[in-house]
Amino acid sequence: MKMISRRDFLKASAVVGASAALTACGSSSSSTAASTAASTAASTNAAASGSANIGVCIYQFADNFMTLYRTDLDEYLKDMGYNVTIVDGKNDQNTQTEQINTFLQQGVDVLVINPVQTTSAQTIVDTISPSGTPIVFINREPAKEVLDSYPEKCCYVGADARQSGTYQGELILETETKGDLNGDGKVTYIMCKGDPENIDAQYRTEYSIKALTDAGMEVECLYEYLDNWDQTLAQQDVANALAQYGDQIEVVFCNNDAMAMGALQSIEQAGRTVGKDIYLVGVDALAEAVQAVIDGRLTGTVLNDDVNQATAAAEATKLYVEGQPVEQYYWVDYVKVTPENAANYL
Repeated sequence: MKMISRRDFLKASAVVGASAALTACGSSSSSTAASTAASTAASTNAAASGSANIGVCIYQFADNFMTLYRTDLDEYLKDMGYNVTIVDGKNDQNTQTEQINTFLQQGVDVLVINPVQTTSAQTIVDTISPSGTPIVFINREPAKEVLDSYPEKCCYVGADARQSGTYQGELILETETKGDLNGDGKVTYIMCKGDPENIDAQYRTEYSIKALTDAGMEVECLYEYLDNWDQTLAQQDVANALAQYGDQIEVVFCNNDAMAMGALQSIEQAGRTVGKDIYLVGVDALAEAVQAVIDGRLTGTVLNDDVNQATAAAEATKLYVEGQPVEQYYWVDYVKVTPENAANYL
């Protein structure tokens, strides 16, 4: 029997249960996901009420996860009958600001923005709000007060990064030794972190360790590396860490899969074996990371569901185009990827 691909699996899940994907986060800053956003973007051609011009700002095309995301989003918005222009911020906020101003001059109907810097989100809103153009922030969560400053015209679609960090910690707790490979009663680890201004990086760092301590585990951080989501930087830093700390390192936490893949290269080059004398976890469920889970070379990863996030972002855009009520938050759950279920996510 032919195995269903990760993309088809997730798209099928979106079609069957999109309302389940648009779940409300338990934090006090979230609202309940609107039932009007339950239908999927992939099947709404007939529902589209005329064309609209949509401007999409992506923080950086070179990001592997955002490549998947923008491909899905482009497909879903065009399936709705909209004209879509997607631009690359090149990881530079000034460049993205210029792109936003260009879109405003062109009179786009909705702006979908993956901000380069979440600290610039208020400035982005202040720039756009005089025009009355609705904003769908995606992937990088602005502060709630930013959304509050542009009521009924601004929303956020994303996944709660606290959940992804918690799931990383749980993946370690589900191992035979709960991360304590040498049995000394303490989990010693290093952390490869993403952009320090990014709330996802902050929460994944914090909550992965919180999961361990909440379970009663003693932990010791040997070092935190600022690798800014980059595979090469993580490879270099983990190589240095292994040379410095050697067998003291029991777990390597990475805020994303790109860094986990870089870490894996250095782990294997140092003669260490994931699952035997070291554990390694990432986030995103990129294809190479999922294959590494299947092959036993990665302890686990956490699916950052680009398909359902893009679906939700397209649905929120559609609601704005049609003048319907839009909730402030739309949340899409993460999923733990383990050797038992990893084949579903290739």
